[in-house]
Amino acid sequence: MAGQNFNDTDNSQQPGSEGRSVGGTEYSWCRAVPGGTGITVLSLLLSKLPDISALQNALHKLQNSHPIFRSKLTHDPTTNTFSFAISPIPSLQIESFDVPFTSHLLQNNPLISPFHCVLEHELKRNPWSPKHEPPIHPDTETVFASLYSLSDTKWVLALRFHTAVCDRTSAEFVLREMVRLVGDEKGIKTGKKGEVGLGIEELIPSGKANKPFWARGIDLLGYSLNSFRFANLEFLDTISPRSSEVVRLQMNSDDTTRLITACKERGIKLSGALAAAGLIAAHSSKDLLNHHPEKYAVVTLIDCRSLLDPVLHSCHLGFYHSAILNTHDIKGGEDLWELAKRCYMSLSNSMDCNKHFSDMGDLNYLMCKAIDNPGFTPSSSLRTCFISVFENPLIDDLNDLCQEVGLEDYMGCSSVHSVGPSIAIFDTIRNGQLDCACVYPSPLHSREQMQKLIDNMKRILVS
Repeated sequence: MAGQNFNDTDNSQQPGSEGRSVGGTEYSWCRAVPGGTGITVLSLLLSKLPDISALQNALHKLQNSHPIFRSKLTHDPTTNTFSFAISPIPSLQIESFDVPFTSHLLQNNPLISPFHCVLEHELKRNPWSPKHEPPIHPDTETVFASLYSLSDTKWVLALRFHTAVCDRTSAEFVLREMVRLVGDEKGIKTGKKGEVGLGIEELIPSGKANKPFWARGIDLLGYSLNSFRFANLEFLDTISPRSSEVVRLQMNSDDTTRLITACKERGIKLSGALAAAGLIAAHSSKDLLNHHPEKYAVVTLIDCRSLLDPVLHSCHLGFYHSAILNTHDIKGGEDLWELAKRCYMSLSNSMDCNKHFSDMGDLNYLMCKAIDNPGFTPSSSLRTCFISVFENPLIDDLNDLCQEVGLEDYMGCSSVHSVGPSIAIFDTIRNGQLDCACVYPSPLHSREQMQKLIDNMKRILVS
């Protein structure tokens, strides 16, 4: 039966924080998610039917240990402010979808695998949207769980989060803890006393976010004016309703080792190579005359946990990433490694100047302004940059545990079909192999267009 809820099996109460108002970065996500950007999905392909009771208990243990996952978003329309209200007991229920429902779902996407199809379906489900049917209570949960039956031997467990409570590091932690808990390992890691942590702005080291008033005004003006000069991929449909789709970039072990080794030899990170390959592929896709320059924007997301005061660890769940925006002039014929070095050095220099902290408020402000005024972006596309990458890839070492619980594959990423990049790259090195979920807004861009771009990126990186 589609939409069946399994009963709660562990209602033990866990004392915790009563909640708090959202911080500046969290507020930006509260503004973005209703339109479709910031729906974070962790999707797991299973070859063993999970014990529903054990799975429900595992999710409730996770909620008990991390109150932020028991939170509901409350909105005060009179002040247009948001807060996290923490439920005293875990309330997450697994929604079950049977084979007939999933088969009907798959008929609409014959070109991608069933697992891939479920991931994209989850990215489209937006309970935080004002257009959601049926209407839901204003105090909305921030975490949802669904189990899809693909066949008698395959299932997909999908966890869906509001990005204000779950960044990429948090999603990785959830994956590890779910595998451990379902695998009957005891204990769970928690943050300080299992409390709701502060927002990132409250934890920036003293002085690191300082910026004179006039400098802030000049930077805001610069970001705004430069955005009209940014080049983008060709927009195919700027009118129709949008959703997020995914193209996967995967490399074998040999190619991944060569790529990582080449980055280390040049003193750069993988993010620089991924950004450079994307820029070269984008420029070459337009068949421009050689040496015709275009200015592309790259956003790099930095996990700030180790840079905060006090230092946080991966078990501190929430959103603790900042963004740095850099621009690069591409004229065609660039060497991959020269451009990768340039991308990395631009990021490194920005971080040396603390722009990941001092520009945080500026970029959040401009993000909200773009949401309110789409016409300020090219073709009202809401594209703020061409590509976004993460400073560091995730490293997966879960192989033995994955086999134990029947975890055959997984993907984690966030939606981008409201404000955001044309392509967002979520990179993981899994068993020594590079695996990237590359998310884009459709039909602003087509699957064929983005698959061609990703294939070109891979060719550039491998060769």
